[in-house]
Amino acid sequence: MFEHMQKRHRVFFVYIGGESPLKEKYIDAASELIVYTYFFSASEEVVPEYVTLKEMPAVLVFKDETYFVYDEYEDGDLSSWINRERFQNYLTMDGFLLYELGDTGKLVAIAVIDEKNTSIEHTRLKSIIQEVARDYRDQFHRDFQFGHMDGNDYINTLLMDELKVPTVVVLNTSNQQYFLLDRQIKNTKDMVQFINNILDGTVEAQGGDSILQRLKRIAFDAKSTIVSVFKSSPLMGCFLFGLPLGVISIMCYGIYTADTDGGYIEERYEVSTSEVESQEPTEESKEQEPRSGDVLVPTVQGPKDVLEKKKD
Repeated sequence: MFEHMQKRHRVFFVYIGGESPLKEKYIDAASELIVYTYFFSASEEVVPEYVTLKEMPAVLVFKDETYFVYDEYEDGDLSSWINRERFQNYLTMDGFLLYELGDTGKLVAIAVIDEKNTSIEHTRLKSIIQEVARDYRDQFHRDFQFGHMDGNDYINTLLMDELKVPTVVVLNTSNQQYFLLDRQIKNTKDMVQFINNILDGTVEAQGGDSILQRLKRIAFDAKSTIVSVFKSSPLMGCFLFGLPLGVISIMCYGIYTADTDGGYIEERYEVSTSEVESQEPTEESKEQEPRSGDVLVPTVQGPKDVLEKKKD
């Protein structure tokens, strides 16, 4: 059954031993991470002969055609160790896998290549990353995950820049920082030196999740979306962005012209009112003041006035 599990699963964990506090921690971690990997328990007689255990009980992970034993003093919390070790040491990367690796807290060293390109430069970088992942596992496995990615489209969206292919980039998927090459990678020794420079802080980290970087990412994502829409379907892009702009333009023009006409009418009304008010006093003065040379004529009382006087 153990051999069958090895053939069926690329990565799986096994608890060896009887009842213990370590087994309780193992069960808790398995309950939390069962959706991501495989967990088993067994007696010491079940494991292959090539497996040597210094002490019992123990937790082992089988992957990359070998096994690794959990050490509480060096590896820390069991659940965190399982979360870091649930991936093979070298992987073919994609966007979903990079998202999952963000929970491990590891830096991800990626050879960005074109798999359809069989030139020496592309195959050499991939081989160098594979050699470092295999030969320097004990030195870097706690801090680094290794792999390669076909094409630079996804990496460009992360970096918000155009990355030349082939190249090597180191990503910190937990905070969106990245490290670009500070040297030309000719062999494994150059790659190991580049990794050591990252660990000791010699290579400066770029990117991040600061407020400025978030604003840049919003602008970059908006630009990328618009460009992709116009590239895939120019007519659809014109409709999606042209129609709203046209409606907004018509509304703005209508508001502007309405304000102009209203102001003109109000102005004309004020002018007409002032003209009427200025003409009224003139007419009253004309009625009250007789013209020069005219003879004053007494006003004649009408019949109605006479009758009113008689009633009084």
